[in-house]
Amino acid sequence: MHSLLMLAAEGGSDFIHAVKENPFFIVCNMIVSAVVITIVIERFAFQQGKYRVNSKEFFAQIKKLVVNGNIDRAIKLCDASDYPILQLVKSGLTHANKGADEIDAALSEQLSALKPKVEARIAALWSLANIATLIGLVGTVMGLINAFNAIGGTEMSAAEKQALLTAGIAEAMINTFFGLSIAIICMIFHLILHGRQKNIVHDLETTTERVFNLLTISTKPGG
Repeated sequence: MHSLLMLAAEGGSDFIHAVKENPFFIVCNMIVSAVVITIVIERFAFQQGKYRVNSKEFFAQIKKLVVNGNIDRAIKLCDASDYPILQLVKSGLTHANKGADEIDAALSEQLSALKPKVEARIAALWSLANIATLIGLVGTVMGLINAFNAIGGTEMSAAEKQALLTAGIAEAMINTFFGLSIAIICMIFHLILHGRQKNIVHDLETTTERVFNLLTISTKPGG
């Protein structure tokens, strides 16, 4: 236990030393990590806040009203909130008395407006993973260069060379660890958010088809 505490203390001191001696690459990756955290929090909040409506239950209510000829009440139900799924349904309902082409155009236009908002910034996580890895790699190379320069020094004692060599290797390893850690976190959250994004887009597309079919069939004579 004591040895583990000693290693942890040494690792912390090496990190602090690396930040003090050559902070540029570590600070760059700290900025990248801050951007990643901001994107992840914002996307989770967006997905949870805007798409928490049960589309199947909501559509069941809309279908009942439309079948009974209560289009106006169905529109008012959509106006109860600014949830995107409600606005998508409303775009079709407001064109219910028009032709199938106009209903389809209205739904498609609204769907096209919603998709970019759902997909926004999620793909950036993959790019940030690559950026963090490359920043860490450059920091690693610079640390190794510093380590080799220490070995080549002629006006230093063996102890000083050893200290600089150790600091250079520590700087290299810390940059590698930091860059890869950020990259792994980016990839994990990209997979999670991308999966949720696909489900939301699929739900929007399914709702679009349901509303179109409902309005083009139910509004026909004898439908």
